[in-house]
Amino acid sequence: MRKSSFFTSRMFLVTVPMVAGLLFAGAVSAAGPGYYTRAQAAGGATVYAAKCSQCHGVNLEGGAGPALLAATLKKYGTGSSLYDFISRQMPADKPGSLSQGDYLAVTAYILSRNGYPAGDVALTSSNLANVKLGAGNTAAKPKISNNNEIIRATPSKNKVYGSLPAGADVNVTDAMMAAGDGANWLLAGRTYDNARYSPLNQVTTANIDGLQLVGIAQTGMTASFETTPIVVNGVMYITTPTVDNKMKTMALDATNGRVIWDNTYSLGTFQICCGPVNRGAAVAYGMVYVLTLDDKLLALDARTGAQKWQDTVADPKVGYSETMQPIAYNGMVIVGSAGGEWPIRGFVAAYNAQTGKQVWRFNTTDPSTYAGSSYLRGGAMVWTTPAVDTKLGLLIFSTGNPNPDLEGKVRIGDNHWSDSIVAIDIKTGKFKWGYQEVKHDVWDYDAVSPPELFDVTVDGQTIPAAGEAGKVGWFYIVDRRNGKLIRRSTNYVAMTKNMFSQPTAKGVVMLPGANGGAEWSPPAYSPDTHYAYVLGMDQLMNFQTHDDAYQPGRIRLGSAFSNIAPHGVQDGRFVAIDTETGKIAFTVMTPQPLIGGPLVTAGNLAFYGEGDGWFDAVDAKTGKRVWRYNLGAGVNAPPVTYQVGGQQYIAVAAGGNFQLGFPYGDTVAIFKLGTTAATK
Repeated sequence: MRKSSFFTSRMFLVTVPMVAGLLFAGAVSAAGPGYYTRAQAAGGATVYAAKCSQCHGVNLEGGAGPALLAATLKKYGTGSSLYDFISRQMPADKPGSLSQGDYLAVTAYILSRNGYPAGDVALTSSNLANVKLGAGNTAAKPKISNNNEIIRATPSKNKVYGSLPAGADVNVTDAMMAAGDGANWLLAGRTYDNARYSPLNQVTTANIDGLQLVGIAQTGMTASFETTPIVVNGVMYITTPTVDNKMKTMALDATNGRVIWDNTYSLGTFQICCGPVNRGAAVAYGMVYVLTLDDKLLALDARTGAQKWQDTVADPKVGYSETMQPIAYNGMVIVGSAGGEWPIRGFVAAYNAQTGKQVWRFNTTDPSTYAGSSYLRGGAMVWTTPAVDTKLGLLIFSTGNPNPDLEGKVRIGDNHWSDSIVAIDIKTGKFKWGYQEVKHDVWDYDAVSPPELFDVTVDGQTIPAAGEAGKVGWFYIVDRRNGKLIRRSTNYVAMTKNMFSQPTAKGVVMLPGANGGAEWSPPAYSPDTHYAYVLGMDQLMNFQTHDDAYQPGRIRLGSAFSNIAPHGVQDGRFVAIDTETGKIAFTVMTPQPLIGGPLVTAGNLAFYGEGDGWFDAVDAKTGKRVWRYNLGAGVNAPPVTYQVGGQQYIAVAAGGNFQLGFPYGDTVAIFKLGTTAATK
C-alpha cells in the first residue's frame, strides 16, 4: 500500500492566522538558549495548516494521522530522528517535496506546541540532535486535550430515519450468498469468486445514452471514500471514511439514496498509513459487519443499525488497523489486517457471526523464510477481501509487502508469504498453498489487489484458476488446486529495465512506482469475454533507503519513495487482459493514475471511475468509451449494479482518494435508464 501518513497535502479549513495565534498557547518563550526561533515556528504553523492539519488536527490532537504529542514524539528519541522521518516521508502524497526550510519550520512548530522553548538560534540540521524528545524537557507542556480519551468513552450512536422499503427482506443467508442472486449485490465482489461481474443486461452499449442520475446520497463525511455498497432487496449498505474520529455505517433506499438509518462509531486511538478509509461492510444473518481503524469488528442489526456486539481483532497501539470489507461464509465473518508499514505480523482471521468469538487465525509470515525472529515483525498484511472457492473449501487472498519495506537486510530470506497469493482451508485456517510473486521484496511490490476466481483452458482441459493484479505490473494466473503458476500476463503498465534494482541511500528512479501497477483496486472478470479488467497506474518514483531501527509501535519503512513530478510519468490505464493467453486485449489511457475498481456486466459494459470526477463506461470487448458522467469529486471506489422492481441500477461512491490527492466528496450516486428524476 501507499506509505506514510504523518502529513498530508490536503488543506484544513482554518485560516493561517488562526493557527499561528495558537502557536504559543502553553509553550515557553525564552530569550537566549532555546531550540528554535519564534519566527521559524510561526512559519511552520503556516506550512502545518496547509500540509498537515487535516490528518493531524489543528491542535496536533490527531485524526486520520497520529497525534503529534509527547507520546508520539518520544518514540523518535531526538529532533534529528523526527526531522529525518518528516523530511523523507511527508507529505504522504508527495514525500520529500517541501524545502529543507519548510521541514525545519514544521519541526520547530511541533516542538513549540509540545512546550519546547524558543530562543535566539534557529533549528538547523546541525543542531537537531541536541533536541531530546521525551527526556529532559522540563518546560511547561501545552494544554492540548487528548480527544481520544474523550472519544473512547462515547458510545456508538444509532439513528433511524425511516422504514425499509415495502417487503424488503434483509436477512441474507449462506444459501443466498452461495447462489449469487443476480438481482442483488451481496458480497464485495458480488459473488464468492470476487469477479465483479453481473448477469444483468438491461443497460447495454445500445441504450446506455439513456442512463441518468436518479439518486444522490450525501453522507456528510467528506474524505477519501472507498466503499463498495452491498445491496439486499432494495436496501443499500455503505460505510464512510473516518472524519473527526468518527465513521458511519448507513442503510439507504437503493433506488434513490434515501437514508433509512445510520450508526456513528467513535474511534479510540489508531495509526494509519494510507488515509482514513473503509472499504465497506458485510451483510449476512440479519446483521451488518464492519471493521474500524481502531481494530474493532462491529455487528449491527441490518434493519435498524443498532449495535449487537463488538470485538477487538488486533492492537492499534502497535500499528494494526482495519480497512478491509469483511466477508461472511458458513456462519463466520472473515477479516484481515492492515498496517504493513509498522513492524507487525499479518493475519487473516474468522469470527463466529453470532457471538464475535474468534474461530481461527492464520499468520501470514512463515518463520522459516525470515532471518531470526524478524517474522514476528515481517508484514505481509491482508488488506483486501478474499475470494472463496466453495467447492474446494478454500479461502484465497493476497498479501502485502514485508516489513521494513525497502530495507531487506534485517529480514534475510524469501519472506513467505509476503507479496503472494495464498490459499487456506476455510473451515480450519490451515495453510494449503501459496504462490509468491516477488521474493524478498525491497520495492513495495505488494500483491494487494484482491484475487478473483475463474476457469482457464490449458492443453484442452478446463482448469480452476485464481488471478491477481500485482503492483509489480503483471497479472498472475495460478491453478487454485495447488497454487502453481499457469501463466503471467504481458505487463499492463510501464516498466523500466531497472525495476528490480536495489534501492540505495542516494536513490534509484524506476517504474512501477510504490503504488503499482494495480493498487488495492479489485479487478473484474467477464465469462463472456474471458477478460480480466484491471485499473493500473504509471507513477515514476525515486526509491531511497535509510536505516530505520525497530521500535514497538512506531512506523518502520527503512525507505522513502517519492513521485518524480511534474516531469515524471503520472498517468493511468484501464486494461483488459485475455486470461486464456495472458496478452493485453485493449488499454484505455487516462490522464491521471487509476484507483478504485471496475464493474463488468452482461450488457457488454465495463464501468470505472477517474480521479477528476468522471464515471466512465466502455465497450467490454473493445474498450471504446460509450458513456460518461462527471460527479464533481474523485470516483475512486468500485461501482456495483443491481435490480429493484424490474429496473437495473448502477451505483458508485464519489469521494476522492487520499493516496493520489484526488478531490474529496461525500456522495453515493445512483443511475438507471429512462428517467430524469433526481432525488437527494
